Formats: sequence, structure tokens, C-alpha cells
Amino acid sequence: MCTAATYQTKDFYFGRTLDYEFSYGDEVVITPRDYAFAFRHMEAIAHHYAMIGMACAMDAYPLYYEAVNEKGLGMAGLNFVGNADYKEIAADKDNVAQFEFIPWILGQCSSVKEARRLLDKINLVNTPFSNKLPLAQLHWIIADREEAIVVESVKEGIHVYDNPVGVLTNNPPFDEQMLQLNNYMHLSPKNPQNHFSDQLPLKVYSRGMGALGLPGDLSSQSRFVRAAFVKMNSVSGDSEEESVSQFFHILGSVDQQRGCCDVDDGKFEITIYTSCCNADKGIYYYTTYDNHQITAVDMNRENLDSSDVVRYPLIRGEQIRKQN
Repeated sequence: MCTAATYQTKDFYFGRTLDYEFSYGDEVVITPRDYAFAFRHMEAIAHHYAMIGMACAMDAYPLYYEAVNEKGLGMAGLNFVGNADYKEIAADKDNVAQFEFIPWILGQCSSVKEARRLLDKINLVNTPFSNKLPLAQLHWIIADREEAIVVESVKEGIHVYDNPVGVLTNNPPFDEQMLQLNNYMHLSPKNPQNHFSDQLPLKVYSRGMGALGLPGDLSSQSRFVRAAFVKMNSVSGDSEEESVSQFFHILGSVDQQRGCCDVDDGKFEITIYTSCCNADKGIYYYTTYDNHQITAVDMNRENLDSSDVVRYPLIRGEQIRKQN
């Protein structure tokens, strides 16, 4: 399961956690402008916007979990098991496979507004990458500094939702996730007032009691509420260091620790990595479960007019700075 979020100070930031019980061999992958994206049912795109993100490079094809393009548009796919539904090929639509969706949008769109136009013609089809890699059941958040949307392909068709909170987790569908926020409108970062009874001398006995009732479990709905509350109330300076640090603290509120989510057979779901990308500058930051030091990869330090993808294996071992 996963959580994605946006954050804005002076620059726009986009990132996510990836929570699962094993890794597919994740790498930070930069796809330059002249890498030819081949699509199963659409014409190849030989020249497109460059992008950077986390991916599994399968047969030299970057299968992006999330990415940001050089124009500042970000997109992430999150598990949507039991609700995602992909279709047969339709003659009057742009037939795009689930694993092609991120490069299809980020390769051609510079904004959410432009993405909306492509979404009017999209048909997410049930074509797997290979027999060994079945279709992932996903929904997606697409965001820039102006707005965010959520895209869900369900039995009824494609749903596109405005996302004013800039957060997405897994199930239930996004409109139901947003509905649940109504149950928490009483939460506040400030100290609570006694509304229980004017006949009882109830008092605040601890800091942070304004957020009593904020869910703390690891379910996707609870993570949505918690990440939304933390993000919407976050305060930081606008320097790169302060902004990036605060973004990791936002997603740290939904971090999953080994042992707390048992998926049977001695396996546990953990936060395999957390990412934060400065979408304006094209700098991708990440931490991993065993490495809390923030690592940065700058797409603009590579040749973005090349045709060869650039891959950076994750630094997974803990990096401890010794002061004495």
C-alpha cells in the first residue's frame, strides 16, 4: 500500500511512499527526451518531455511507479486492488496499457490542464507488460503547482476527480476517501475547547490534544486522513533544505515499520522507499527503509537530449554520520 502527496513552498514538491513486502528492483530512472517510448496499441513517441522517477527497468523499458517531467508535472500510481478495471481495445479511443500510462501523460503534457485533454480520449486497456508481470491494479494522482487530480479506471469507466487536498492512498475510491474527511473536521493543531459540558471543569492536560481522534492505524483510509491533516497543517520555511525536510516529515507520518503489518508467511509490509521530487528543479530525493539519509539525483546534470535512460541503483544501507 502507498501514500502520495504534494507540497508547495517557493517550489512545488511531489512524492510518495511505496509500501510493500518486497521490492521489484527499484531504481531512480531518468528518461531523456529522445528515448523512444513504444506503446502496445499507439504509435511510438520518439521525442517527448524528459522525466525522472522511481521505476523498475524491465527489458530496458522504465516501468515508472511515479515520476516528474521537466515541465513540473508529477504522476504516481498507487494500488487500487479490487476496484481497478481495465478495458478491451476501443476503436475511438487512445488505447494505453496500465504500465504505459505515466510515460503517456508525462511525455506529452506540461500541466494538469493538458493532461485533462488527453484523459478525455484515454482507454486504459487490459494488456499486461508480459506473462510474468500481470496487470497492477492502480489509480493515479496527477499534479502540478496549480492543481491535482485523481484518475480511476473502474467498471463504469474513467473517473477524474479534482483533488483539493493533494493526497492519495489506496482504497476506497477517491470520492469516498474525501467524504471521510467530514468525520474529522473537529481536529485542530490548536488546543481544544470544552464543548462537552459547561457544568464540568474539563481542562487540557497535554499538548496536541486538538488532534485527538486522528487515526493512527496503517489502513489506507486512516493513512489518507492522517497524511491530509499533517500536510494541510504543515509549516516550513521555503528554502530547499527546509521544504524537502518538511516533505519527508509529512510522509513520515504514515511510515510503515516492519512487524506492524503482517501479510502472512513471515512477510511484513514496510515502507520500502519514500520519495520527494522538486518538480520545478527536477531533483529527485529519496530515503529507503534501511537508509534514512536523504539521497538526491538531479535530472539536469544528465544529457536530457540523449536516447539512453540513466539508472541509479538505490543506496539502501544505513548511512550514519559519526561525530566523534
